[in-house]
Amino acid sequence: MTRELWATILLIVGCAATLSSDSKPEYVKQCSRSDPKLITCLIDALHHLRPYLSDGIPEIELPSVEPFRMDELTLSLTGGVNGYKVQLRDLYIKGASNYTVENIKLGSPFQAIVRMPALILDAHYSSSGILIILPASGNGTFHARFGDARALVRGTVSTKSREGKTYLNVDNLDVVLAVKDVQMRVSKVFNNNRILTEATNLFLRENGQEVLKIMEPQLKRKLSVLFAGIVNQLLRHVPVESFLIP
Repeated sequence: MTRELWATILLIVGCAATLSSDSKPEYVKQCSRSDPKLITCLIDALHHLRPYLSDGIPEIELPSVEPFRMDELTLSLTGGVNGYKVQLRDLYIKGASNYTVENIKLGSPFQAIVRMPALILDAHYSSSGILIILPASGNGTFHARFGDARALVRGTVSTKSREGKTYLNVDNLDVVLAVKDVQMRVSKVFNNNRILTEATNLFLRENGQEVLKIMEPQLKRKLSVLFAGIVNQLLRHVPVESFLIP
């Protein structure tokens, strides 16, 4: 159970350190296996990591998560032959390090709930098709603010022993994002055509949650692959014993 708990923690923050069992860098808050409030201690350890995740940790080649980058999202916002389609490329998301861990549940699968006050997204924007009654093909920039974001993280892990120490591997990871307040807008699009820009922004203001729902399957898949890849790369070098002391 302790191993699964620590795997949950590593999955949430997407980072770890390559340490010997008797070393403790300033960014690691160790917890005792025998502590009756172990879960509370481990949540505190996650919160202790926030400024280091924001700035990055050069000694373990961990870059800042502010911002983290995704490649692209392709959205079909209306149907039909001339349906309105949008592609977002080079997405940069800020705010991920300002998290609060609200809950951790052990078991198979494990589960964790993380909240962030806001996630700010900036991306290159291109569109095609008809929006309402207007041809709306063009390029520009896309901005979004996802306020009061809640991430539900679930997954399973396996363990391996190497040189007398225990290492973890993420076998499956699922990330589901829910957002209470959605604000989206575009700028510098359609050769700065004011009418098309205002029509697009009106559409985004009135349909923000619906647009987010269309984004969700791709966001879920890309976030899960991204976080699992980062975590597994790090877990290969991080024994559980480095973080949990007797």
